[in-house]
Amino acid sequence: QVQLVESGGGLVQAGGSLRLSCAASGRTFSSYAMGWFRQAPGKERELLAGISRSGANTYYADSVKGRFTVSRDNAKNTVYLQITSLKPEDTAVYYCAAEASDSIFYIPIAGPDEYDYWGQGTQVTVSS
Repeated sequence: QVQLVESGGGLVQAGGSLRLSCAASGRTFSSYAMGWFRQAPGKERELLAGISRSGANTYYADSVKGRFTVSRDNAKNTVYLQITSLKPEDTAVYYCAAEASDSIFYIPIAGPDEYDYWGQGTQVTVSS
């Protein structure tokens, strides 16, 4: 089992940047593919980005390509989400999630149901 704690959210002006962090504890972090999701009020939780166990493979939703960058540091048991050119529509609670994987290249991209472990979320609010 793995425990996840997100940080780095806050209030930021449109056009600004944020780096979200997700610290993991428990079982070996490098055993897990990781995903970043967000959920805005009244909307479904959506997958934004994913990264394989090794970090060699990444995935981005079309809506965030070019503005979001996912990375991980297995030595620090942490996954990051760098967000640039923030827009008011990026306002949401951002979650990281983990899924155990035998493959160092696999990224679950079908949706939230593929992930077994979740953090509590961090609020990102973008003002116009």
